[in-house]
Amino acid sequence: MSAIDHLTPQLWQQATRNLLAKAIGEFAHERLLVPVKDGEGYALAAGSERYRFAAHRFKLDHWVVDPASIERTDAAGEGLELDAAAFFLSFRGELGLSDTVLPVYLEEVAATINRGAYQLGEGQLSAAALVDAGFQAIEAGMTGGHPCFVAGSGRLGFTSEDYRSYAPEAGAGVRLMWLAAPREHAMFASSPELGFDWLLDTQLDADSREYFESMLTDRGLTYEDVYLIPVHPWQWRNKISVTFAPEIAAGRLIPLGEGHDEFQAQQSIRTFFNRSRPGADYVKTALSVLNMGFMRGLSTEYMEVTPAISDYVADLVHGDPTLKRHGVTILRERASVGYRHPAYTAGAPKGSPYRKMLAALWRESPIPKLAKGEQVATMASLLHVDADGKPLASALIRRSGLRPADWLRGYLDAYLVPVAHCLYRYGLVFMPHGENVILVLKDGAVERVFFKDIGEECAVVEPSTEVPEEIARIKVEIPDNVRALSILTDVVDCFLRFLAGHLHLDGVLGEDEFWRVAAESLKDYQAAHPDLADAFERFPLFEESFTLSCLNRLQLKNNQQMVDIENQEESLIYAGRLDNPLHAWR
Repeated sequence: MSAIDHLTPQLWQQATRNLLAKAIGEFAHERLLVPVKDGEGYALAAGSERYRFAAHRFKLDHWVVDPASIERTDAAGEGLELDAAAFFLSFRGELGLSDTVLPVYLEEVAATINRGAYQLGEGQLSAAALVDAGFQAIEAGMTGGHPCFVAGSGRLGFTSEDYRSYAPEAGAGVRLMWLAAPREHAMFASSPELGFDWLLDTQLDADSREYFESMLTDRGLTYEDVYLIPVHPWQWRNKISVTFAPEIAAGRLIPLGEGHDEFQAQQSIRTFFNRSRPGADYVKTALSVLNMGFMRGLSTEYMEVTPAISDYVADLVHGDPTLKRHGVTILRERASVGYRHPAYTAGAPKGSPYRKMLAALWRESPIPKLAKGEQVATMASLLHVDADGKPLASALIRRSGLRPADWLRGYLDAYLVPVAHCLYRYGLVFMPHGENVILVLKDGAVERVFFKDIGEECAVVEPSTEVPEEIARIKVEIPDNVRALSILTDVVDCFLRFLAGHLHLDGVLGEDEFWRVAAESLKDYQAAHPDLADAFERFPLFEESFTLSCLNRLQLKNNQQMVDIENQEESLIYAGRLDNPLHAWR
C-alpha cells in the first residue's frame, strides 16, 4: 500500500473538519478565541473571513463543536473551502503565534490532519467492536490523541514511510536495534533485586541473546564487559548511525543488529509493547522526533535514578491500606540504560536534545498481573468516539449491564479516589492523563487501574513526606493554592470534562448527574478519612472556581519545549478561572 493512499480530497476535508472543530473548542475553552452567538449557532471573525458552526456548551466552559457544521465564508458571504493553514494564519494574532513558532506549528497541524485522514481511510472498528478487540487493538484504534492539544500528532522527523512503520495507529510490528557499549562509557540502573543478568535472561529472546553473545565474543568481549541498549529503528538510521559515527568507529558503540521479538508502538510513540512475549516488559526508547511540545529523547542522567523513583513510589502506593483496597498498581520502571557521549556530555547544556539521544528503560507489563476474566485498555479509550459518533465509554457501560451512574462511580473509585488519596496522604502527584493510566476491565466495568510513566512525571509536593536523597529531584515546592490543581486541572478539566460531554451527548448520562457522582465519590472518600480533614480544607476540591491552566497556550508559545521539565510550575500559563462543577454538590 502506498504511504499516501489516504491523501484524497474527501478524507482530507473530513480530517480537517475534525481538527478545526477541536481547535475552535479548545481555543474557546482557553479563552484565546471568543465565539459569538449567531442565530442558532456561533461565529468567529478573522479579518474579512467568518467561521460559523454549531456547538454544545457544557460546564467547565467545555465546547463540543459539530465538525459537519463548520462553514467558512468571505466578506461577500461566499463559501470558501476549509483549510487548516488558512485558519491558523487568520487567527495567528489571537493565538499569539510568533514568526518562529508559526511555521513549525503549521507543520504539526498538517501532520495531525494526516493522522486523521489515515485513520479515516483505514476503516475503524466500531465502539461496540473495540470492547472485545483486545489491548493492542484498542491501543492502535485510538483516534483523538491528547484530548486538549490541537496539534497533538506532529511527529516531526517521520517520513510518510516511517509513519506507516512506527505511528501507534498503524499497529505495525517493530523490531528494535540493539547496541553494546563498554560499561565504562555507559550507565545501567535497576531495582536492587535485579541486575543486568536479569535483563539478559528476561528481556531478550534466547536466539538474540545467543547471537549477540557470539558477536561480542568475536571482539574479545563478554556480556560482563558491556551494557546492551535497545534503539528505535528510526533513531538508529537518523541519529545514532550518523551523529554517533565517531563512537561506532572507535568501538565505544558496537552495533549488534535487530532482536527477534516483535514490538508495537504505544500512543506515547517511543514506548513499545512486546507482542512476541506480552509478559515481558515494555521498552521505552529515545526518539529525537518533535511531538507535542518536546523532542522525545531520553536523558542518560535522568534515567540513572528512574528505577529508584519508581520503586519509591511503588512501595508507597502498594503499602498504603486505602490504595490497596482500591486495587491500585504501579507499573514499575525496573531498569534503565544509557550512553555517556563524551563530546555531547561535555559540550551540550543540561537538558539539550543532544544529551537525550541514546537511552532506554524497561517498564513492567500489566499482562502478568491480570486475574482470570480481566482485560486491559488504555484509559484514553474512555474518550474515544468512533466514526459513527459512538463513544467507547457508552459501549463499555452497555456491556457491563450497570446503571450508567453506577458504572461511573466504579470507575471514579478506581481512578479519581486513588489520585486524590496520593495527594492528600503523601503530597504525591502524578500526570494521570489517559495515556498514563491503564484500566483493568471485567465485563465492561472498571475494576482497578495501573499507573505508569512514573519516573519522569511524578512529584512529591508535601514537605513532611520523606524522600531518599538519591531521588531528591522529585521533591518540589509549590504554592498551597496550586496543589489541588493536580486534580482539578489534570483530572477534572483535562480528562473528565470530555468524558462528561461524550456521555451527555450520547444520551447515556446527563452532565449534572455525572458531576454529582464525581463529587459523591470524593465526599465519601473524605468522610472515610477524618484524619486528613486539615489537608482537605487546606487544598480544597469543592471551591466555587479554580484557576484555568492552559495547555495549548504553552505549545503556541514554544512548540520546541513547552515547559522547563525541572521547573514546570513556573512554566505554566493561566487564563482566569473556571466554575467548578463539583461545587454544586459540596
